Amino acid sequence: MQRVTVLCVGKLKEKFYTDAAAEYVKRLQRYCKLDVVELPEYRLPEEPSPAEIQKALQTEGAAIRERLPRGGAVVALCIEGKPCSSEELSRRIIDFGVQGKTQITFLIGGSVGLDESIKKQADWRLSMSPMTFPHHMARIMLLEQIYRAYQIAAGTKYHK
Repeated sequence: MQRVTVLCVGKLKEKFYTDAAAEYVKRLQRYCKLDVVELPEYRLPEEPSPAEIQKALQTEGAAIRERLPRGGAVVALCIEGKPCSSEELSRRIIDFGVQGKTQITFLIGGSVGLDESIKKQADWRLSMSPMTFPHHMARIMLLEQIYRAYQIAAGTKYHK
């Protein structure tokens, strides 16, 4: 069974987000060993300077690096990443397993994204969409897409 880690900067606070995340975590238990890790988001002023943003990225990057599981595949969710279909995500997850990468870690940065040094460590840079979403919503969308990927691989009717 694959191990999937979703490493997120920031905590889900709103009940509708936590309920949605819990539902997909429950559904995914049949397909993978899932671990969702929340890291603290660096507090920025309302209008941060470029130096303050860089400090936040570096601080969050160090926290990610500390908690990054060893080995396996790393997927960074970022604007400059490549979008893909649900079918392609399913193939990628299966291919990682075929390549012997039974650990897959998805990285979701905070409100200012991911540090470049973290993105360079990734095996794949993935964009959810050319649109901008709150990182809390991105977590729910990612969990749903991981669930959908396993459903596609299993040949169920979930993905129509």
